[in-house]
Amino acid sequence: MSDARRDDAEADVVLNRDELHSICCQVLSRHGFSEPHVAAISEALVAAEMAGSRSHGLYRLMGFVATLGNGGVIPDAEPVVEDTAPSVIKVDARGGFSSYAFRQGVPGLVSKARSSGIAILAINRCVHATALWVEIERLTQEGLVAIACNPTQSYMAPHGGKEPLLGTNPIAFGWPRPEGDPYVFDFATSAIARGDIELHRRQGDEIPLGWGVDRDGAPCQDPGEVLDHGAMLPFGEHKGSALAIMIELIAGPLIGDMLSIESTEYDQGKKSLPYHGELIIAIDPARITGGDSRQHMLRSERLFDMVQQQGARLSSERRYQARQKHEAQGVSLSRALYDDVMKLAS
Repeated sequence: MSDARRDDAEADVVLNRDELHSICCQVLSRHGFSEPHVAAISEALVAAEMAGSRSHGLYRLMGFVATLGNGGVIPDAEPVVEDTAPSVIKVDARGGFSSYAFRQGVPGLVSKARSSGIAILAINRCVHATALWVEIERLTQEGLVAIACNPTQSYMAPHGGKEPLLGTNPIAFGWPRPEGDPYVFDFATSAIARGDIELHRRQGDEIPLGWGVDRDGAPCQDPGEVLDHGAMLPFGEHKGSALAIMIELIAGPLIGDMLSIESTEYDQGKKSLPYHGELIIAIDPARITGGDSRQHMLRSERLFDMVQQQGARLSSERRYQARQKHEAQGVSLSRALYDDVMKLAS
């Protein structure tokens, strides 16, 4: 092969939103996911890819298909929605991915938040592997303040320990703004998302110190050692560890679902995507401050302006900038990732 042909074969592939969506639908449909699951999952993965969140984009398709092959997810599960209390709605995902279960639960959650001022959506028996901010943005579109969190599997050692016990346990928050994009953050309580370490392994790169330890508890930069034999570490030492434990409790036993260690035991070494629950809280500002709600919400703009005046960045700004760029120019996927994903579609 000439150098020119080799370079062309190894070049990145640029895809627009519709092409990304089409690939997701091809892969998921090819492997037997029902149409509602295909639609919900594809929307979440494309949103992440367009926003530059590579660890939660099309790369996740490989984990979805592998989990299906392991028997770790039901591709046509039909969620069951249950109205359990004036401010509580539960959705039994019945072993399916969470994206479709979330869609089914949103109307009830929004309605209850409007009625009571605050409402909880508990999703049980789901496989969750998409970004929480996708769900949070959906709720801020309704003018609601939102919080979401979930355990995962026991990937992370508690601060001061060395054995995997806690999940990476993401938490997300959203604040609607009267004009423009909402203020949203979404981060793992680990030093970095597990998907980012997996991408480093895939690319043959070392990880920074502080992300994980080896099997002996020593600082480690080998992503394979950390993922397969060692443990990830919490961000902020004891602070991240405490937040992770909080999420274990409120999105596990509180809603009648699994701790991360229980999810790992349930997996039985198959290395499927985590099976667990998710907690979403929605708050309607109008039910708290009444007719003055808009005035009080506008006061938050002063805070956001002062943050930016110092040259600091608001959470989610980079995501919105990436989305705008990718809408205009398309998303660049590495040739290796594109080829691997397309193999799943064929």
